[in-house]
Amino acid sequence: MLRKTIFFIVISTFVVYFTSCTTGGSFLAHNVTNVELSEPNFDIVAKNLEGYSKASYLLGLTYSSGNIANTFALVRLGGTAKLYDDAIQNVWEKYKEKYGDTEGKKLALVNIRIDNDMLNLFVYTQTELYITADVVEFED
Repeated sequence: MLRKTIFFIVISTFVVYFTSCTTGGSFLAHNVTNVELSEPNFDIVAKNLEGYSKASYLLGLTYSSGNIANTFALVRLGGTAKLYDDAIQNVWEKYKEKYGDTEGKKLALVNIRIDNDMLNLFVYTQTELYITADVVEFED
């Protein structure tokens, strides 16, 4: 009986470990391009554009480690694992709605701020990622 119980616990742990969802809510780039804004060859064309993304999970936990929000859960109920990418795309969508198409323009996001909001209940966890940025356009 003890052997069956131990076997059940080991198999259950194995199944949960390899079938669960995990995500990190921040983008840590190793290859970053630095843009020096010391010359007056740009205009700030949009300020404080906000992008948003959200994911929710069943039987999980979301926790923060510095500027990164991590989630470990069994089942994803909504959203995607690409919180940062979704939020950045949302910033550009809001830019296009308000200022028009980005095609042919030399644009860059600057002053990027990232905020996380987490909700942990006993069987439900949710993480939200907010990105706020300014957009600059460079002259020819």
